[in-house]
Amino acid sequence: MVDPYEELLKQAYSNITEISGDEGRFTVPEPKVYIEGKTTVFENFTEIATKVRRDQDHLMKFLVGELGTAGKIDGNRAIFNGKFERTIIESAIRNYIDDYVICSECGKPDTRLIKDGRVLTLRCDACGGHRPVKKRRARTEPVGSRLEEGAILDVDIESLSRRGDGVARIGKYTMYVAGTKPGQTVKVKITRVAGSIVFTQKV
Repeated sequence: MVDPYEELLKQAYSNITEISGDEGRFTVPEPKVYIEGKTTVFENFTEIATKVRRDQDHLMKFLVGELGTAGKIDGNRAIFNGKFERTIIESAIRNYIDDYVICSECGKPDTRLIKDGRVLTLRCDACGGHRPVKKRRARTEPVGSRLEEGAILDVDIESLSRRGDGVARIGKYTMYVAGTKPGQTVKVKITRVAGSIVFTQKV
C-alpha cells in the first residue's frame, strides 16, 4: 500500500523546477546568428530556450518585440525579418533573462512563470522568492518619445559589451558607443535603432 504522505510528496516534487545545484555563474550559449538575404537566422534558438527553461513561443514573442520586427520559429531556428547583428540578438536575450528567468532575490535561474489571475509572476524554487514580472523594471520611454536616428544626446556609459563597446541605457533602450569606458559621459549621434537596441557614434 502506498503511503499517502509519500504520494503527496512525489506530487509536490513533480511540480518543482529541478534546482541547478550549481553555485557557479549561470551561462547561456552565445547565439549563433547569420544573415540570409533580407532575414536574420538565429541558428541555436531552441538550444537557448531549453537552457533558460522557457517556452519557445514566449521567448520568440519577446524577441520580435525587442527587435521591432516579425519572425517565425523554423525547426530549431528562429528567423527574423531584417538584418540584425549578433550583438543585437544577444542583448535582447539578456533582457529576456533579466525579466523572465533570473530571481531578483537570490540571482539563480531556478524559476517558473506562474499566471496569478492577470498577473504573470516569476517564482523561484531555490529561495521561494516571487515577483510580478512586469513590475521588475521600469520600461518608460525617454522624455519626448522614442529615440530616432540622427538624434544627438549625452549618455552615461555604464558597462562594456563583449566586443568592448561602451554600453548606456535610457529607458528601455540599450545603446552601444565605440571607444568609450564605464563612468564616462559622452555626446553621441544615433546612427541606427533596431527595436530597443541603439547604435551610435561619438560627436
